[in-house]
Amino acid sequence: MALIEWNDKFLTGVSDVDVEHQELIILINSFYSALEDKAEKKQLVKVLNDTYGEIYSHFVHEENLMEKYGYDQYQEHHEDHVNLLDDIRDITDEVESTDNFDEQKLKKKLNDWFCVHFGTHDARLHKLEKLMNDSNADEGKIRSFFSKFKM
Repeated sequence: MALIEWNDKFLTGVSDVDVEHQELIILINSFYSALEDKAEKKQLVKVLNDTYGEIYSHFVHEENLMEKYGYDQYQEHHEDHVNLLDDIRDITDEVESTDNFDEQKLKKKLNDWFCVHFGTHDARLHKLEKLMNDSNADEGKIRSFFSKFKM
């Protein structure tokens, strides 16, 4: 069972970020495969911990980009990252401490992140990154970006 199918709407146009997003989807789907296969609790926790680590690394990458470019919505984007990491940690704790795992809660959180966060916060951030890496970018284009892509 796959929770999330890769979709071109997740593409940011920044190849290393797109690869990271695809890898995160693979990790999340591996958790659901383990769940379907009735894996032991220890294996489920390991997959969740691995997923947490990869997501955390991805967020550090994005937040470094935001700082580098003086990103105007850093705080809101960062708070979204913190909330998702807190949710994953809570769910991991729940899996470790009980046999009554709330699968729907994790599914909703991760779907929300990929479908909403990718399509809003990440899309905007990586459009800026692409602009900043454009040799023709000047201050006027950058100002225009910030005014045009308000959230």
